[in-house]
Amino acid sequence: MNPQPSEPPAHAYEAEDAAAPPGTEGAPVGRRLVLSMLGLGAAAVVAAPVLQRAVSAGVEALAAKDPTGLTGLLPAGGGFRYYSVAASVQEKSAADYRLTVDGLVDRPASYTLDALAALPQTRTVRDVQCVTGWRVPETPFEGVRLSALLDAAGVRPGAKAVRFTCFDGTYTESLTLEQARRPDVMAALRMRDAPLSHAHGGPVRLYVAPMYFYKSAKWLSGITVTDSVRPGYWEELGYDVDAWVGRSNGRDDAPTV
Repeated sequence: MNPQPSEPPAHAYEAEDAAAPPGTEGAPVGRRLVLSMLGLGAAAVVAAPVLQRAVSAGVEALAAKDPTGLTGLLPAGGGFRYYSVAASVQEKSAADYRLTVDGLVDRPASYTLDALAALPQTRTVRDVQCVTGWRVPETPFEGVRLSALLDAAGVRPGAKAVRFTCFDGTYTESLTLEQARRPDVMAALRMRDAPLSHAHGGPVRLYVAPMYFYKSAKWLSGITVTDSVRPGYWEELGYDVDAWVGRSNGRDDAPTV
């Protein structure tokens, strides 16, 4: 079994049940208290989406300015936490973002965010699965199929893999050419029906739906076609290179379908 380091991009949060105070077991509950609790419960249901968005936005704002990475320890709405292997990551606006495609290709390219958005978009709704065990269900991602970018570049004979680099200057990932051409692998521009935020790896991140989330590199800036698979950042530290959910890293999670 391979070691299981902590998941880099995100973590889920589960609150433990509060223990009952000593001596309260079986104590009668008044009608007024019951009605009050029901009212609070109903109010919580109504307010939950608003509160969730507020918490998520607040943690994202902290993460964007956190040089320590400690915001990765904070819970946030929607089941995600925000983490980076770099001390800080400069945000990229639509005006200064570029995604390059190069290596063993006939037509190297450089895409602006607007150019990527103008290409045909695909949408995938899958669970997001962390190698440490948590899962965020039914998460929509939208973007450009990686196969479309590879086809536009013209992959040369002898190419076998794709290497991904990120504008944090540290993180890397790789896929075989066959994996990269799957219809559920994309350069994602949107998540949960909104543009990708900086904390979630925006404006563009890699999304590899059938693999553990560490394969979905944040802050994507480079796609390089190569003649062999090169282990990525976390794979150098013990993760499996082929990271199929439920079939790697010593785990038996249900596939992300």
